Amino acid sequence: MNHLPPEMRTCIENCLTCYSECLSIAMGHCLEMGGKHTEPKHFKLMMACAEICRTSAHFMLIGSEHHRHTCRECAEICRQCAADCERVGDMQSCVDACRKCAESCEKMAA
Repeated sequence: MNHLPPEMRTCIENCLTCYSECLSIAMGHCLEMGGKHTEPKHFKLMMACAEICRTSAHFMLIGSEHHRHTCRECAEICRQCAADCERVGDMQSCVDACRKCAESCEKMAA
């Protein structure tokens, strides 16, 4: 990863952190809490967020010129996920990871 520009390396790290955070919070915390934490719309959004973060990191790591497209979509989904996790509550680490990823991805999409 040393051959990549520093801003891209940071974005990859933020994407992978967000992927890990969304997936682990959904599979652990949300499933244990139930109720609004497992509402289909919320849970699907968390899964979509985790997957687009993983995909965006992958596209940057393989040097795909299409990373701008995935990063643009990643930023949008991360912002939605952050807002929804904030609405549901008790998931601040996910909210923070999503917002940080969204900021990095917006830079990569430009």
